[in-house]
Amino acid sequence: QVQLVESGGGLVQPGGSVRLSCAASGNIGSINGMGWYRQVPGKQRELVATITSDHSTNYADSVKGRFTISRDNAKNTVYLQMNRLKPEDTAVYYCNAAVRERLHYYALDHWGKGTLVTVSS
Repeated sequence: QVQLVESGGGLVQPGGSVRLSCAASGNIGSINGMGWYRQVPGKQRELVATITSDHSTNYADSVKGRFTISRDNAKNTVYLQMNRLKPEDTAVYYCNAAVRERLHYYALDHWGKGTLVTVSS
């Protein structure tokens, strides 16, 4: 079994910064892609940023230049540094990882339960 646990969410003022973390644990053989997604009520979950196992990154246009995704493969952890936050960044942020479990042939997507980031004055 594999679990992803997000942390770091909370209330922040517009223009402020927050760093999210997501740690994967369990029966992990290797992790391929990792990413962050976000969702607000009444809207579809959207991609925020992704990062490959060799650290190539991809960002949604709305967060380019403000957010930075990174990972520590030794810790099975992915981070999202969020700077210059805007009220429209308010959402539940979900961690995603493609995990190959030990002794398994293929990787499967796993999701965390989410962490709420509220940007408000």
